Amino acid sequence: MEPVIREAVPADIADMVRLLKILFSLEADFSYDEIKQRRGLGMILEDGARCIMVAEQNGRVIGMVTAQLLVSTAEGGLSAWVEDLVVEEPYQGQGTGRALLLSLQAWASARGVKRLQLLADRSNTRALEFYEKMSWQFTELICLRTYV
Repeated sequence: MEPVIREAVPADIADMVRLLKILFSLEADFSYDEIKQRRGLGMILEDGARCIMVAEQNGRVIGMVTAQLLVSTAEGGLSAWVEDLVVEEPYQGQGTGRALLLSLQAWASARGVKRLQLLADRSNTRALEFYEKMSWQFTELICLRTYV
C-alpha cells in the first residue's frame, strides 16, 4: 500500500517530533530537543509561507519534509529552503522520500518559487545519493552559522 502524501496538521506534531529525533541522530550539527522541535513545527504550521508535507500509512506519519519561502535576489523572486526530509527506515527505498520531495516541489511551484535549496550532512552519503538521483545540483557554497 502506497503512503498518502498530504500537508501536515497540528495533530501530526507528535509523529513529526519522533521523525526529527531520527533525523537529528544522523546530523552532527543538530541535536534533538523535543520542546524546541515542537515549537518549530508549530511555527511552520501557523504560516502560509511555510509547509510541511507528510507521508501517512495506516494512520501513522512515516515521513516528512519542510520548506519555507524566502526572497532570492539571485533569482529575482521566491526561493524555498527545504529542511527535515526524513523517512522511517522500514519505508526507505520505496519512493516515499521522492513522493514527499515532489509534493513539496508542487507546493513551491504553485507559489511561484524559482529555486529550491537545502543543506545535507556531508557524511550522509545515502542522502547525497538520493538528492543526486532527484537531479539536485551540488554547489560551491558552504554553510556558515552563528547564534544570536
